[in-house]
Amino acid sequence: MDMNDLMLRYFGTLDLSAVAPTALPAGIDQMQVDFGLEKDRGKRFALWSLLYMLDAAPDLDVAFTDEADREAARNLMDLMAAQMPDSE
Repeated sequence: MDMNDLMLRYFGTLDLSAVAPTALPAGIDQMQVDFGLEKDRGKRFALWSLLYMLDAAPDLDVAFTDEADREAARNLMDLMAAQMPDSE
């Protein structure tokens, strides 16, 4: 699963700013349902990553039973935090 495919599947566009305000929660809800049903670790991680970027991801201990997956998610979170401009 790649992010472009996920964006197109759940929002119909690669440009999040083009998503209608009413369509964003519906896409997120569907992603959360699919995340809960998905068994493939890689696909679950991809879904969780996009949900995280949209501030809608479940907590790591709920999302991942495998410690390696939780650690990978923490690494992603750290990388994204490092890219954010300082709020000073």
